[in-house]
Amino acid sequence: MLEKSKIEEVFIDQFSQFKNKNSGMERMVNIKKYLATEQVVVISGIRRCGKSTLLKQFADHLNNFYYINFDDERLINFTVDNFNDLLAVWQKNFKSTNILIDEIQNIKSWERFIRRIHDEGYKIFITGSNSKLLSSELSTHLTGRYKKLELYPFSFVEFIKFKNIPAQAKTTEEKAVLSKFFSEYLSRGGFPEYIKNKDTETVKRIYEDVIYKDIIARFGIREIKSFRLLANWLFTNFTKEASYNSLAKILGIKTAATVSEYVSFLQEAYLLFELYKYDYSLKKQYTSNKKIYVIDNGLRNEIAFSVSEDRGRLLENIVFIELKRRGQEAYFFRGKKECDFILLEKNKIKQALQVSLDFNGNNKKREMDGLLEAMIKFDLPSGVILTEDQEEEIKISGKKIKIQPVYRWLVEN
Repeated sequence: MLEKSKIEEVFIDQFSQFKNKNSGMERMVNIKKYLATEQVVVISGIRRCGKSTLLKQFADHLNNFYYINFDDERLINFTVDNFNDLLAVWQKNFKSTNILIDEIQNIKSWERFIRRIHDEGYKIFITGSNSKLLSSELSTHLTGRYKKLELYPFSFVEFIKFKNIPAQAKTTEEKAVLSKFFSEYLSRGGFPEYIKNKDTETVKRIYEDVIYKDIIARFGIREIKSFRLLANWLFTNFTKEASYNSLAKILGIKTAATVSEYVSFLQEAYLLFELYKYDYSLKKQYTSNKKIYVIDNGLRNEIAFSVSEDRGRLLENIVFIELKRRGQEAYFFRGKKECDFILLEKNKIKQALQVSLDFNGNNKKREMDGLLEAMIKFDLPSGVILTEDQEEEIKISGKKIKIQPVYRWLVEN
């Protein structure tokens, strides 16, 4: 446990810093909607993606509030038994019914305290960096009492807003400017601090903090070398298919079950995501190879071992993360050919997307065939091929295919 006097000292220090914190650029979040709800607002996402800044933006709309950040070494001995002391410290200093808490997953059994004070009428906003930990504890103790908001690094629309570039491009000159900044976004990604300072150590530090603090330390991983090799292999070979068995053999990890567990830890910390192959059989979906995507291109480029620019795979990764950001349920499709993404809505395939850096004579038939096969199988009248900078429309076999630059798709859809 922590002494009450120490809790008060940390609170006063943190509160002063948080209140004077720059509110940053407004994110594409409906703040009014979350302010209006009586439910606990849960903001989750990878470290340094802007959760604390978004919390400050919520705070700017409140007359007064309590605040604490548990990602602070001074609170390392804070336990669930200290929550009453914390509440007493807050109430001693001033009165409020609004509570903002950063990185709450660092305190074991936090959800019982949150449920109690929510039932007492407090309006609560919390952030966390572990998806499964938050989800399991919320669903167990806060069912029906919370609204979840997943935050990612900047989208392209947020990126150009940060750069003061208009999203709408009508003239040739405006399109060229948008294309230029998209090229930067393609390689640098969307971590706010990295975009601002362009210091590669920023994203390297984010990666190391997630690997060690959010995964190795939290889950007590002993085979640290094997775990790090797996993480690096997945970042290097992103957008490719992988099986747990093959990864175990390639990297010398004892069992496929261990690989599966390590991948789940990486997903929980928002470092990467698995995309399933679409199949009517759930069993086949779960047992088939998965494709791996990573949270951010800039992070990937600083971490992965790569001898080429990988622009095509970076392009595909951007599309996947944007689908995640939009809450789309996506799969990849494979019949005789492959389609990168098919989107499911209300148990029905609604759209097919293919991503190709260039759409030309060398790959035109392959990309078209994969998309057409998916369109025919799922009876879709149209499909989309996303490229780096090409734009046209094709009609073939009674189907319409729209070819569009990814940057246009990102700002117009």
